[in-house]
Amino acid sequence: MADDGSRDDPQDDAALAALAAGGSERAFRTIYRAYVRPVYWLAHGLVGNPADAEEVTQETFLVAWRKLPGFELAGESLLPWLATICRFQAANRVRRQRRDREHNVAPADESLPDTIDVEQQVVDAALADAILREVSGLGDLDREIFRLCATEGYAYQAAAEQLGVAHGVVRNRLSRIRTRLRTVVKEST
Repeated sequence: MADDGSRDDPQDDAALAALAAGGSERAFRTIYRAYVRPVYWLAHGLVGNPADAEEVTQETFLVAWRKLPGFELAGESLLPWLATICRFQAANRVRRQRRDREHNVAPADESLPDTIDVEQQVVDAALADAILREVSGLGDLDREIFRLCATEGYAYQAAAEQLGVAHGVVRNRLSRIRTRLRTVVKEST
């Protein structure tokens, strides 16, 4: 394959996934950079502390790398698939920690909670699903603005330059996106 993912033009998730499945580390790095923050925050909400959230995030992307060959993207975004992997990795970590505590194995982090609030985990997972559904329902430009500004931390001007639109377009659209997401959060809580 001549295209190794080194082109400078933005690619959609399906194209990046196909390139990464073919072994393109560059394409996988692009996927990682695009989704590491939302996956981390989902993991943090599920496991409750930064150290475990970082581990779960890394495990999520390791599993994703292994599963990409043969993977077919059902929608337009890899985020729902990565969120599902993240939830499984978080559940595995929580079970492993519970089993270690039951067998008196000292946990690696003494700040782990003694109990896990399953109800809160269900609420957090439902909220994450609602946000993912809302984001996946956005138009292409709005999804890109959300990805660049909300997940990758781009400033308005940098995102505008990346997308080839005016600064005001990014600022106004992101404001509307955040309002929509606040409504989803309020309805879910």
